[in-house]
Amino acid sequence: MKRRTLLISTVVAGALLGTTAMAQDLPPLEQKDRYKVGFAQMESNNPWRIAETKSFHDTAEACGWDLIATDAAGSAAKQVADVDSMIAQGIDVLFLPPREEKPLIPAVMKARAAGIPTFLVDRSVDPAVAKPGEHFVAFLGSDFIDQGNRAAQWLMENFEGDKGIIVQLEGTTGSSPANDRKKGFDDAIAADDRFEIVASQTGDFARDLGRQVMETLLQAHPDVNVVYAHNDEMAIGAIQALELAGRKPGEDVTIVSIDGTRDALQAIIDGKMGVTVESSPFFGPLACEVMKKYAAGETIPEWVKVEDRIFTKDNAADHIDEAY
Repeated sequence: MKRRTLLISTVVAGALLGTTAMAQDLPPLEQKDRYKVGFAQMESNNPWRIAETKSFHDTAEACGWDLIATDAAGSAAKQVADVDSMIAQGIDVLFLPPREEKPLIPAVMKARAAGIPTFLVDRSVDPAVAKPGEHFVAFLGSDFIDQGNRAAQWLMENFEGDKGIIVQLEGTTGSSPANDRKKGFDDAIAADDRFEIVASQTGDFARDLGRQVMETLLQAHPDVNVVYAHNDEMAIGAIQALELAGRKPGEDVTIVSIDGTRDALQAIIDGKMGVTVESSPFFGPLACEVMKKYAAGETIPEWVKVEDRIFTKDNAADHIDEAY
């Protein structure tokens, strides 16, 4: 499968995260040929997480990693325990996608206390408690607020009805992408009085739960004509629920989502989904690049920002072969 290298911007979002991370304030990383690297994955129940883990495995040999990868199976407590185990095994570097913003702070703090440089990948933790450049080196990932905003902007520009009745399927409660994708979308859509969000409920980023939640919300709000899902898995689940209810996604219900999965791009091609904002899972090469720069003593931005594309009927077919 052809895979896109993550595009990154070294411009730091200073208003959100402060100044750049200075190496002398954090645990050092020796330059050497091989590193024992920990990757504490939060779960493997969807294509995005599976692709992210595979990206780390695919990168390991080329980057000189002896990779220890775990799967917390959706449990924040197990993810903390997995990090404890990695610390006990003497890892040199930790890459951590925190399942939730607050429960994973102990893992970050324990790694810092053990002298292990930590990079948060694709999700962050509560910045009021654990700060980049102080408790961990950097956050590698997308601007989730911008993702939600872009989904809303597309909807406002392309919606053809008089009144948009919106159901929102939220991601994992307490996670940074769910919090920020909701904020970005809600703040943008509030400026357009054609739209009303009548329900917003978590589907935990899962396809089947998204389908179940959509089935329930359809009973309470049969006039819904817009679904905003925080990820493609829930969007696909919502499409299934709508079709079972006799609705026609892409015709009488507009679907907007985030991630850029193969199934979502196919749904766009099939006319069932309007847009998906990319959130790439291929973090392995970027993690390698940033780690080596850190070991070389370079200053790492506290937010290594990934630049995301947007997929619509105009370009979905051009990119489906590189999707996961």
